[in-house]
Amino acid sequence: MSLPTYTLNDGTTLPAIGFGTYPLKGDDGIAAMVSALEVGYRLLDSAVNYENEREVGEALRRSGLPRDEVRLTTKIPGRFHAYDLARQSLRDSATAFGVDVLDLALIHWPNPSRGLYGEAWRALVDAQQRGQVRTIGVSNFTAEHLQRIIDETGVTPAVNQIELHPYFPQTQMLQVHRDLGIQTEAWSPLGKRDKPYEEPVVAKIAEAHGVSPAQVVLRWHVEIGSLPLPKSSTPERQRENLDVGGFSLSADEVAAITALGKDDGRLFGGDPDTHEEL
Repeated sequence: MSLPTYTLNDGTTLPAIGFGTYPLKGDDGIAAMVSALEVGYRLLDSAVNYENEREVGEALRRSGLPRDEVRLTTKIPGRFHAYDLARQSLRDSATAFGVDVLDLALIHWPNPSRGLYGEAWRALVDAQQRGQVRTIGVSNFTAEHLQRIIDETGVTPAVNQIELHPYFPQTQMLQVHRDLGIQTEAWSPLGKRDKPYEEPVVAKIAEAHGVSPAQVVLRWHVEIGSLPLPKSSTPERQRENLDVGGFSLSADEVAAITALGKDDGRLFGGDPDTHEEL
């Protein structure tokens, strides 16, 4: 499948589409993740708060794939933002995955009212320097949050994972990321419960290219430089979601999908300036 690989600002790489693992758990969750690896996904996105890191690690082992072919992501929750706790969170995640080195570790939410995300970032910077983590980044950070940790440490995150889908296209944050050299990752890239599949513009583009509406939306992510993390338990849908390298969208088609954005198209009102996730 002809998809690009992104080279990050630290020299590491990520595939252009990853696999979201929330809320996959237990034997069924492991089976879904093994299936995703079998159809071609090489990036599994997890988090401490997903409570499925052991399943992610088990899926990797059952897949039989070489360790260095698969990227595993974890996220430090708000209750572990203090420096020492953040370092412990990383060690616990590596143990849960059953790996020696974490591929990608993010701060899950900034939780700015607690004011500790700077400590968590310093913990990530130190962990990377000591070889505990290959790539470090953040999730749900605004431009202001990003600038603070860059100013405090001199280290720019390689990744910022944010809510991004056609109803919430995040054009300003995409530009912030381009200016800073940060790779955008997108959670809920298809809109979750509020999918835009029946929008006339999406349906028209899908028909023109002979693909599904989901493939159109995921190709839109690729075109705008966003790394989407779709989740599905069905092998057929997993394969379809990954198979978006055989067509491209015109600039007008990309613009038309972006124009579906709403004033506040957030799925649950998760404003990083106010949302707290411990």
